[in-house]
Formats: sequence, structure tokens, C-alpha cells
Amino acid sequence: MYVLEQQAEEYALQLQRMIQCKTVSVKDSYDDAEFAKLRDVMAELFPLVHRHAKKMTFSDDCWMYCIEGKDTSRNIMLMSHHDVVAVEGEWEYDGFSGEIAEGKIWGRGTVDTKTPLFAEFMALEELLVEGFEPPCNVYIGSSHNEEIAGDGVPKALEYFKEQGITFEVILDEGGAVIDPPVGGMKVDKCAMVAVHEKGFYHLNCKAVSGTGHAGLTSGKKATPVERMSAFIQEINQKNIFIRRLNPQVSLMFTCMAPHCNFPMNLVFGNLDLFGGILTKIMPLISPAAGGLLGTTCAFHEIKGSNEEKCCVAKATLRPVDSADWKQDLQHFIDAAKKYDITVEVDEKSEYHEPADVTKPQLAYTFACIRRVFPEYPPIPMILPAGTDARHFTEICPCVLRFAPIRLSAQQLASVHSENENIHLDAIPDAVMFYREFLRNYR
Repeated sequence: MYVLEQQAEEYALQLQRMIQCKTVSVKDSYDDAEFAKLRDVMAELFPLVHRHAKKMTFSDDCWMYCIEGKDTSRNIMLMSHHDVVAVEGEWEYDGFSGEIAEGKIWGRGTVDTKTPLFAEFMALEELLVEGFEPPCNVYIGSSHNEEIAGDGVPKALEYFKEQGITFEVILDEGGAVIDPPVGGMKVDKCAMVAVHEKGFYHLNCKAVSGTGHAGLTSGKKATPVERMSAFIQEINQKNIFIRRLNPQVSLMFTCMAPHCNFPMNLVFGNLDLFGGILTKIMPLISPAAGGLLGTTCAFHEIKGSNEEKCCVAKATLRPVDSADWKQDLQHFIDAAKKYDITVEVDEKSEYHEPADVTKPQLAYTFACIRRVFPEYPPIPMILPAGTDARHFTEICPCVLRFAPIRLSAQQLASVHSENENIHLDAIPDAVMFYREFLRNYR
């Protein structure tokens, strides 16, 4: 036990130096000073990686390290990002201090995602000390502008496509070892592995003055503002989108079933019988759970007035399935037509295909999780947020999102919020996971 505690403290002191680099990404601006400090720290902490790896940089500071393997035609990648969001609010310890206190290390990036990045590099560094030669090329990728949906990883993708480089598996952030996703489970935590992340389509909705629909406003002509309000109310109150258990959610419930108490183990274990009921009760359990069943919609940036004779609103639709999305969009447009509202899809919209869950790399990732976290079952999920890894789905059939860090509910909630921290004893487990993943990959 003493050896493990000593190792955790040593890792924390090294991670502390990374946390103290204030690598905050800012939209439409880049200052290299703190990013340069981090590069120097990484070179000092991981000399063998820097000696053996080929390093490429995309955009201002997106790293791609490559250790050549025995079979240079095959590739795998571990990913994180080294930029962070700004420190705001009231913190118990300075947000960039990397303070070690209360059995934790505190600071921006401890969860999102300098601890996983540290663990990836440390695992590879330790393996290289042991004379490790990977069976295929091993990449470690880290972006400097993930938090602002920047151009780092997209530029790396362009390079990989030009060179004809594809990957067997890519492992990024997104999931973690966290509290169970639903109540009634027999375990304290689950290792949640995202096999898909929802897309996003930005829709521009516009109502202009015209004949209107007298029936909408008690016999008076409906103004653009009134029509837009009625349209938004209909979308929010009526279930116009497809709701079903797609393959990724079905797999999630199937994997959860053995770890649930009665009656949820019966329900989740027999989706052919109870799937229809689940699609009805999940939205009632929680909006987050309901969001797994299909497209969700949120309106924002509503502008206009009766005097201007125009009302515009932006809506963001987050689809799970590409085929369902096409029908959902049509349902949305049809509803808008009833109120003389036009709908245009913004060119910045994105959808990326899910991982092929039949690939052996998913089963292998689950096996690594079971060896390092035997008490926490691996569970696939759909991620509602966005990661850099989504860009690589066209050159990798098995893009997974799992950071092997054990988090409390408070620590998970601290992402982009106050008092971000991680337990010291969670750091060695993260290093061990990546060691297992790299050492045993075939």
C-alpha cells in the first residue's frame, strides 16, 4: 500500500507541472507562451517518448507523436487534449496551482484532460524503459484547441487522409469510471465507454410578416413573433421525432442488465419484450435518458419584434441516427410550414457515424477495463457532448471515448466549473490502463 501511495504522489508531482501551464484556448486568438511551457515540461517528463517518437504539429500546437511498430502498415491512437477552459468562479485552491491537498490534485485540466494525457505519455514512457516494441504504429494525439472546436485535429485528419493512413482503434476522452447511469444497479461505478456521440445540426428559422394564420391568435392576424412562439411551443410539446432503441443504446442496456437489481435486470435483459415500454418511460425518468432515444431540439438566439415584421430563431437538433435524422428534419420543416416559417440548415452542422461495435477492438478495450477496474463493469453509451475523436470516424471504424479516470459526482461536475480535481490514487490506475492497452494489443 505504501508503494502505491508513493507512486501516486510521484505521479501527482509530475502532473502538477502540466496543470500549472495555463493553456487556455481562446476563440480567434492564440498565444503560444503557456503552450510552449507545456511542451518543455512534456519533453522533461517523457524523454524516451521524445527520443523515439516522430512528432508532427498541426495548426499552432496540435501534437501527433508516432512510435513506429513492427508492422508499420497498422496504426492505433490514444488521444486527449492539452487546452483547457478559463478558471472562473470561486475555487478552494488556485485553479492553476496543481495543489495537492485532501488526497487530491486540484486545478483546471485534472479531469479535462491533462490527467489522461499524462497517463498516456507515462504509460508509453514506462514501457519504452522496459524495451517495449509495439506490434503496430502507436500514435498519441493531443489538440491545443479542442475546447473551442478548433482546427488542430481537422488539419491532422487532412494529413492522414492524404497519406492514406487509417487506424484500427482510436481511444479519446468522453467516458470515464463514474456513478451508474441509472438507479438500481448493484455496483458503485461503471466504466462508461462512448461508442457514439450525437451530431448537431444548426437550423435557422425565419418568420416574416404576411397573411398569417388568424386561428392562432383568437381571430387576430398572427405576427411573426406570435407565429414563431406558437411553432416553438408545438415543437417543445409534441413528440415529432422518431424514438427507438438504436443499436448502441440496446447494447448499453444489455451490458447493464447483469449488474442491475430486479426488475431492471429483467427489463434490460429482455429488450425484445420490454423495449417498447422503455422508449415511453425513459423520457419520464430523465431528459438525459430520453435524449438517448433519438433527436433532441433546443431553441436559442430568438430575435425580432412585431415592429420589425420579422422574427428569427436558431434551433440545434442533436440526432443519434443518420437515417432517422433525415425524417426528423422533414417533420421539423413540415411543422414550420404550418406557421409560414422557413428553415435552413447551417453549413457548420456535423454528423459522424458510430463505432462498429462488432469490431474486436471494443471487446479488447472492455477486457483491459476488467483487468484494471475489476469491480466496475464496462458499459457502452452515447455521448451527448462533442470530442475531437469524432473527426476521425471516416478513417477509423472503431472510435471509442473512454478516459480511464475514476471520478466522483463532484469531480465529474467540476468539468468546465469550479474546483476541478481528481483523487491521487486514480492516477496510477489511469497509467496502468494505458500500459495494459498498449502492452497487450495484437
